[in-house]
Amino acid sequence: MDRRTALTMLGGLAVAGPLRATRAFAAAPKTMATVVKAAGVPWFNILNQGLEAAGKQFDIATTMVGPAQVDPAQQVKLIDDLIAKKVDVIGLVPLDVKVTAQAVKRARDAGIVVITQEGENQDGKTWDLELISAKNYGEMQMKALAREMGEEGDYVVYVGTLTTPGHNAWADAAIAYQKAHYPKMKMAADRFPGADLIDDSTRVTQQVLQTYPDVRGIMSMGSNGPIGAGNVVRQRRLEKKIAVVGTMIPAQAQALIMSGAIREGFLWNPKDAGYGMVAIARMVLDGTPIRTGMEIPTLGTATVDEAQRVIQVDRVLTINKTTVGDLVKMGL
Repeated sequence: MDRRTALTMLGGLAVAGPLRATRAFAAAPKTMATVVKAAGVPWFNILNQGLEAAGKQFDIATTMVGPAQVDPAQQVKLIDDLIAKKVDVIGLVPLDVKVTAQAVKRARDAGIVVITQEGENQDGKTWDLELISAKNYGEMQMKALAREMGEEGDYVVYVGTLTTPGHNAWADAAIAYQKAHYPKMKMAADRFPGADLIDDSTRVTQQVLQTYPDVRGIMSMGSNGPIGAGNVVRQRRLEKKIAVVGTMIPAQAQALIMSGAIREGFLWNPKDAGYGMVAIARMVLDGTPIRTGMEIPTLGTATVDEAQRVIQVDRVLTINKTTVGDLVKMGL
């Protein structure tokens, strides 16, 4: 593995905790390595907490890896490295489902289970786990942005990359909802990449404000996008002029929310996502049927699209001045 482009993050040995009370494990733990979008990002640090907790409960040794830069080609290299290591399960949060498709196929051909998250369109996956409906999630964010903009004016949308599947699905839903319900609002330009990193979203926001001075709203689908945008808004004292909403981590966003530089945020708990990926992996390894109405530990009742191999639960959290303090206390 290229040490400059990949960073192996926290791994934990799974020691106990049956999926069912009657289960007993005699063999060594199965192994699961999850490839995320980028190493060192707070979102994925929290996701890794869920991977580790579920690994201990379901007797799966978990690790997490990610590229040092947001680059789907580096995700492919990491997947190929894990295939060579003969792990039992690969988790994947894809940057570009087309780029990673052949690597996923190679993994499946090698007998490896592949569990994706934010990857419902990933060809070849065993199952994908979603904690939100892409349509509902995008529409929720547009409703918030419209409310904060008084339902009129120019806005922009940030995504991690122009090929990040989850981000662009949410953006599609948000933009479609705006066109159908808020005719006085207008997207000033095509969506901008850079929402996965604070430095990138800061630069994008500076460029947006220079090029499109009439912008009154910024919506970010990547969790670091609102932070970069909010920092620029606060520095320029534009809190009352520009509304920032989007996906974010409460602890990162708290100061900006309380100052008004960010108006509202949304997320699901990344820890839940990591936990759920391992729980689904255990079910696949055990041959447990996966059907609508099943209960996923800690996540609740799932809806299952067997044709598309997608498992969905509803775990959206809203972040604002009222809720952010309690969410931070929860460790988010």
